Amino acid sequence: MVKTRIYTLAKEFHGEPKESDMKIVEKDLPSLKKNEILCEAVCWSVDPYMRSFISGSSVGSPMFGQQVAKIIESHHPDYPVGKHVVGYFGWRTYTIADVTDSRLSSFFPFYILPDIGDLPLSLALGVLGMTGNTAYFGLKEVCKPKSGEIVVVTGAAGAVGSQVGQIARILGCRVIGFTGSDEKVKWLTEELKFDKAYNYRTTNISEALNESAPSGADIYFDNVGGAISTTVIDHMRERGRILICGSISTYNATKGDKNKDNVKDATSTKHLKVEHFAVTSWKSHWQEGIKQNLQWIREGKLLWRETITQGFENMPKAFIGMLRGENIGKAIVKA
Repeated sequence: MVKTRIYTLAKEFHGEPKESDMKIVEKDLPSLKKNEILCEAVCWSVDPYMRSFISGSSVGSPMFGQQVAKIIESHHPDYPVGKHVVGYFGWRTYTIADVTDSRLSSFFPFYILPDIGDLPLSLALGVLGMTGNTAYFGLKEVCKPKSGEIVVVTGAAGAVGSQVGQIARILGCRVIGFTGSDEKVKWLTEELKFDKAYNYRTTNISEALNESAPSGADIYFDNVGGAISTTVIDHMRERGRILICGSISTYNATKGDKNKDNVKDATSTKHLKVEHFAVTSWKSHWQEGIKQNLQWIREGKLLWRETITQGFENMPKAFIGMLRGENIGKAIVKA
């Protein structure tokens, strides 16, 4: 009998999560039934959205998220032992999944990992997975950038933001990124070739935008929310486009303590188009995004970086560090 370890919510989050707010429980798994597979986790994703999604969950609820897992036992011919799958299995070490159950793909797609050559399997959780598709579909299909336009990205050294900026460059745009350290600024400008990047902790945002986009920005890809977004929106051109992808600056805020922005006022005075974005709306096109991002990687146009934490027991540490902005690129936990 296989025993799985599962992280559950030990205590409701109040402000920034603490490691003690999450605990491991063990559970015996039953024998496989028809159409079921047994998967062993290889790596897990930690993402900002998890912080907001877990709010309101009851104590004892499992922590959720994506993982890449190896099939170690199978009762379905299309899912042979040895293949790897991408599944929304949560923070757990072993999972039994009925591959014919439509609920398996009710949130994020469940699929066998396509051939990515000698690239790390963990990329299926980042640049070749959910975050990569968020960047690809959010920018290209929703913002619809035109060559020569100016794109501003917050959270620019994170998993999504770093890819958004590179795709914008591929499409002929000028890119301005805001991030949280000088090390990240250096990575964005020297390696990813952002036109400008600034440490928002040490920079006057308004002055930075006056310098780098004196006529205003055309597109704002917002991963942060809060006060910085208020300033960026003030520097948008008439009829600019704003994509609200995330609001990591507010996820740990307690009730009544959340920063406000001027999206409503800006849309009326500048005729800005504002759209909230969830990559789950693009599930039917999932492999299209992966295929294009993989092609750009192989052409040397799209670079990636991961911040790796080793060990399932360090999942909470990786999660909290990611919320603090300690990662560069995608935050991954490996078994």
